[in-house]
Formats: sequence, structure tokens, C-alpha cells
Amino acid sequence: MSIKILYVEDELFLGKIVKETLESRGFEVVMETDGADVLRSFEDEQPDICILDVMLPHRSGFEIAEDIRKINDDIPILFLTAKTLTEDLVHGFKIGGNDYIKKPFSMEELIVRVENALRVRKEEPITVLGETIQIGRYYFHINKQILRFGTIDKKLSYRETELLKYLYINSNAIIDRRELLNHIWGNDSFFNSRNLDVYITKIRSYLKEDSNLEIITIKGVGYRFVRE
Repeated sequence: MSIKILYVEDELFLGKIVKETLESRGFEVVMETDGADVLRSFEDEQPDICILDVMLPHRSGFEIAEDIRKINDDIPILFLTAKTLTEDLVHGFKIGGNDYIKKPFSMEELIVRVENALRVRKEEPITVLGETIQIGRYYFHINKQILRFGTIDKKLSYRETELLKYLYINSNAIIDRRELLNHIWGNDSFFNSRNLDVYITKIRSYLKEDSNLEIITIKGVGYRFVRE
């Protein structure tokens, strides 16, 4: 059974290209161009994922997402927008968006983000808060903020702990850089973005004793924490 996408876009030329490309990759796409018609289509079609343009006639993508979340709090929602203000991005996540893709975007990026959102949805939730978990040859004591390798303990800062925990929960999936910044720092400002680079480098150095653990940078997208 193919994955059904509810795609909402009022730019007809762009919408046609995106729809046809997604369909060529095996997705079933239901496209709407008017915000007023989306909820009816959502209830009738029962899609697996929603891709919503933010700027739409009659109703914005944000308003539609809020209504969808009242019906289904689990379905992945991806926003497409030319907006770049941090408050817009944060608002999108706060109302239940799973990802935020800035226009213009490549189709490969969109497909990767759709696949990642669907993969995360299918995975069983992992409750790790307050537990000691094994990451490869390491033991991660979350409450104590300690990473142990053999008899050697590395004391982690709060943000190092939160970052490693988030990487672990999303192991082997693509993690969006903006999503990570908003989760750890609360916004994706330039200053915090540079901080993230530093913290990723630190976590890599902490895990260097196990060659089966790797944090891969996916340029222009984010990261993937690989655990073999």
C-alpha cells in the first residue's frame, strides 16, 4: 500500500511539479489549493502525512495544522514557507509541526524529510529519562549526566546530556538541524547554531572509543546518529 500525502499549495506551477515528482517516487498525492477545502479532504482521504504551505488563501497553513491536531495528534505535518523569521519557525513547531522546509527547496530534500517524518512516526517511543542506557560500548547515566566507558566517567553538561539523549532517541534517523536547535536551545539563532557545531564536535570526541558509533553531518539538512 502506498503512502498517501495531503499536499496543500496554492502556487499551481510549483504544486504540479511537486505532486508529479512525489508520485514518481511511489507516493499517492492528494493536492488542495485552497485552505478552506483542506479539512474536508483530510477527513475524507485519511492521509499518512500532511505537507502544508503556510501562505494560503482563506486559511493559513498554521490555522489548518491547529485544526488537524484537534482531529489527529499523531500524523506528521511538514510546513513549506518562504518565511524566515525565527518566531514563525517556533510558532510552527509549537502548534504541532514536525518539520519546516524553507522555499526554495530541492525535491530530494523534501523527499528525505517526508521519509524521515514517516520513519520517526513508525518507531516505538523510547522512554529514557532517568534511566541508564547502553550506547554501543558506553553507558549513559542520564540523571547523573555521566557517560561511562569502562572505568572512566565523563561528566556532561546539561546541554551535552540533552543533545546526546536526543541523538539516541532518534538513532539512525535524519535529525533536522533546526529541530535540534529548537529542542535544545529554544530557537535556531546564528549564535546557537554555532554552539551546536561545538557541542556536536564534543559529543563526537566523547564517543570516539567506539568505531560503531558515528554522528554524520548531512549538509543543508542536519545529522544522523548511526549505531551499528
